Amino acid sequence: MDWEWALEFLKGMIKPAAALAVVALAVVMSYFQKLGLEGEMVYSILRAFIQLSIIGFVLEFIFNQKNVLWIILAYLFMVTIAGYTAGQRAKHVPRGKYVAGVSILAGTAVTMFLLVILRVFPFTPRYIIPVAGMMVGNAMTVTGVTMKKLRDDIKMQINLVETALALGATPRQATLQQVKRALVIALSPVLDNAKTVGLISLPGAMTGMIMGGASPLEAIQLQIVVMNMLVGASTVSSIISTYLCWPYFFTKAYQLETKVFTLD
Repeated sequence: MDWEWALEFLKGMIKPAAALAVVALAVVMSYFQKLGLEGEMVYSILRAFIQLSIIGFVLEFIFNQKNVLWIILAYLFMVTIAGYTAGQRAKHVPRGKYVAGVSILAGTAVTMFLLVILRVFPFTPRYIIPVAGMMVGNAMTVTGVTMKKLRDDIKMQINLVETALALGATPRQATLQQVKRALVIALSPVLDNAKTVGLISLPGAMTGMIMGGASPLEAIQLQIVVMNMLVGASTVSSIISTYLCWPYFFTKAYQLETKVFTLD
């Protein structure tokens, strides 16, 4: 059996192992400050090492395959994990994991489809999987915040919403302000990041290309594409999540599902 790949992997881990020195510094400082975070720091770094190592081997395998099915499976796996995580954040939203998963799937799939159709990226594992990962991760955060904020705002202003419904408003009309507020709060970090990109810090994709030897101008072009797709995917996913939440917030008679808003 050829173990050359294992030796190369171990050689490549010398620098990451050396970088553990800064983690050791953090652990020592946590100990002397009596923060009690030493065990969690070690566990987090160990878990990150194991997860990234496994995903590295998985990606190496997928990149060497020519079957499109592997791209779709990897993408659906990311969406499933993201939907579950976002649903956990919005745990009081009925079927929150389903709502989050469908919203993330729709938002990222539409964005990715446009990028492929416009030939911004070729439909190959080396491009699609990293791009999908960035979009899904961003959409996960925004969707989770949107769902949680929408439910919390309706709960806080439940009397106002019920009054609007009593006067003949539809669920959409009665919760229009709450929806707008939830979307603005959820999307603000994405937009702020786009406004300050390159001024405060260099984003990961751009940094990786520059460190890999690419021209800064080429790296900038890629980063512009990345920022555009993150804004697009996050916006579509978060808006769809508000539409999918309504059936669980209201009855067919246009009344609030009070049991949804009585949970703490």
